[in-house]
Parts: sequence; C-alpha cells; structure tokens
Amino acid sequence: MNQEKLHFLSAQFVPLLINLPAGAIGKWGKMNGQQMVEHVAGFFKVSTGKIKFPLVTPVEHLPKYKEFLNSDKEFRENTKAPVLPEEPLPVRFATMTEAISELDNDVHEFIHLFSNNAQLKTLHPVFGELNFDEWVLLHYKHVTHHLRQFGGM
Repeated sequence: MNQEKLHFLSAQFVPLLINLPAGAIGKWGKMNGQQMVEHVAGFFKVSTGKIKFPLVTPVEHLPKYKEFLNSDKEFRENTKAPVLPEEPLPVRFATMTEAISELDNDVHEFIHLFSNNAQLKTLHPVFGELNFDEWVLLHYKHVTHHLRQFGGM
C-alpha cells in the first residue's frame, strides 16, 4: 500500500480545490472546474461500485494497462475515458461548494468501503478488476492529472 498516495487522496487533494472557480478553464480539455470536480467524484463512485460500466478493454490488453497503473507514468493531456461522451456532462450541483462536498464524501466512502472489505475488488471499465491498492494508484494518477489540468500541481 502506498500510504503517501492514500494520504494525499484522503487529506490533501480536496483542500486544493477549495479556491478553484466553478467556471475555471483548464490548460487542456473541455471541462470547467466544477465539471472536473463532479467528474472526479463520479470516478470515485465507480471505485465503490455505485456507478457501473462494462469492461471495454480486451482481456489480453489488461496486463499492459496494469503495467501502466503500477508505473510512475502520468496520464497524457487530453486522455479520454472511452465510456464517457465527447462533451463534458452538465453539472449536477448548483454550486462548486456542493460539488466539492460530494467529492469529499465520495473519497472517504471509497476509503471506508475498502478498509472494511480487504479482499474487495471492483470493476474499472478500462483497467479491469482492481483491489484497494490498485484503486489508490489509479485515483492518484487521475486526480493529479486533473490538478495539472487546472494548475493545482
């Protein structure tokens, strides 16, 4: 378990978003600040099984994806999730504060779920079945990607 990355996710990530304007424009991509926050919250919901997508990666490619997951490589700018539409989803919350609050809850729900179910694995549509350690690595790559997008890292 990478305690440093888990600590970043649980205690450092969300506070970095507090001053991000809802309408902030990223260095790349089409999402604004609030769309990004809600997108990341959705990603945490995938890890807890609240949102489900089918596996879209051919099984024979999963080892290559797991190798990337376990590397220090970052997501490239404009990396597109194959299960999401071309255009960003509309915001679900009236304010950025509400969106950040939901994200914070989703992060802690993720940690709580896996801390009470050590053997749990949930399905990511690209990376396949992931355990807690693998999800921590993937969430870390994902959130730091979006922090770079919006100038937070």
